[in-house]
Amino acid sequence: MNNGTGVLMQEMVQTIATLLQEQRWEELKGLLAPKNPNDLAILFADFPPPERALLFRLLEKRPAVEVFESLPVEEQQELLGSFKTEQLREIVEHMSPDDRAELLDELPAKVAKRLLSLLTPEERQATALLLGYEENTAGRIMTTEYIDLKSFVTVAEALKKIRRVGLDKETVYYCYVIDESRHLIGAVSLRQLVLADPETKVAELMETDVISASTNEDQEEAAHKIQRYDLLALPVVDREKRLVGIITHDDIIDIIQEEATEDIYRLGAVEMPEQSYFKARVLAVAGNRVGWLLLLLLTNTFTGNIILHYSNLLQSVIALAAFVPLLTGSGGNIGSQTSTVFVRGLALKEVTYRNALGLLLREVAVGLLLGSFLGVLVIFWAYWLQGNWVVSIAVGLSLVLISTLATFFGGFWPLVFKRFGLDPAMVSAPFISTMVDVLGALTYFQVARFILSFL
Repeated sequence: MNNGTGVLMQEMVQTIATLLQEQRWEELKGLLAPKNPNDLAILFADFPPPERALLFRLLEKRPAVEVFESLPVEEQQELLGSFKTEQLREIVEHMSPDDRAELLDELPAKVAKRLLSLLTPEERQATALLLGYEENTAGRIMTTEYIDLKSFVTVAEALKKIRRVGLDKETVYYCYVIDESRHLIGAVSLRQLVLADPETKVAELMETDVISASTNEDQEEAAHKIQRYDLLALPVVDREKRLVGIITHDDIIDIIQEEATEDIYRLGAVEMPEQSYFKARVLAVAGNRVGWLLLLLLTNTFTGNIILHYSNLLQSVIALAAFVPLLTGSGGNIGSQTSTVFVRGLALKEVTYRNALGLLLREVAVGLLLGSFLGVLVIFWAYWLQGNWVVSIAVGLSLVLISTLATFFGGFWPLVFKRFGLDPAMVSAPFISTMVDVLGALTYFQVARFILSFL
């Protein structure tokens, strides 16, 4: 949100607050009516739950449903308690099936059961269908509100159906062609239908090479398909290739944001919380972070053991100890950079099994080049600090080796995790840094011992 928009939103919040305080309901209702539902959802977040519920009741049914769908799940749950039964039925029944399923999935079982009982049999069946699929799959996030056509109908008949049922569907820009057994056999756009001769058969217009997702396909893979093929919607089919729903681009935006957030958390060695991080309880936040920290703490003890193992070497050349943080820190930083670009490359499909080896060798070459450049600088820097060329050369040569190793493992571990079906983002920056600390200390002391053995 830019500064201008932010100022306007803040002024709107103040205006609404004033009208609420003065109980000028009609004026407030007129102010809210023309606003975009997504903007209203953002505005409502600035008000406490009682006032938010009051504002919600001033909206007409359709915009009220759209605002409710745009709210975070936590705020939806807060509002539910303020609705009367009839209003609750209207809101929940008119929600998109995928949004409704997401809400019910987060609610306590008793509350979810009550909401399901308020739905019509058709809506209850549609919701139960989505809830029957595993989380984070295409089946779980799809909507059953789409337009299907038969191949033998004419364009005129197709447009007539769109006018009759289109208002209640998620999108009308694509219509999906099915046979008598509901198998997906084609797709036709609204543009094609509008521009075609009314007596033309849909079979003559439809595209038969339809990109689709299966119900058990990972939602992230479905998102990549919509992004790769520049689709407004993606049809979802079951194991028998029967059309059961569609995923629209607005849902995909939410998924991409969610997946990116999860990757960012994991790159920082933080588990993704079930709710917003800043709204979660302190105990839950600590619990999400302590596991990784314990693992990293355990790994770091190896660095200490390595230093103890080479204590005699350090006693003979005490200046060696001064450069341990420099080498391990530099190696960790370089390795973290590599792991970050590889994790992102895997997510964007820029890194594949076919080109992985070449890209890994390329990254090792980058590490060698960086290490050589920094190593030369460090040799002179180390000599200026302590005046011993032997120590300086040991530090510089170690930095070259550590940088090369760091880039190798920074790219290698994400590939290994991906190969075994694990999220590459689990190869977090702290994980790589800690591992390189151990390797860096071992490499440094081995190099120093080797050089000193000639003296």
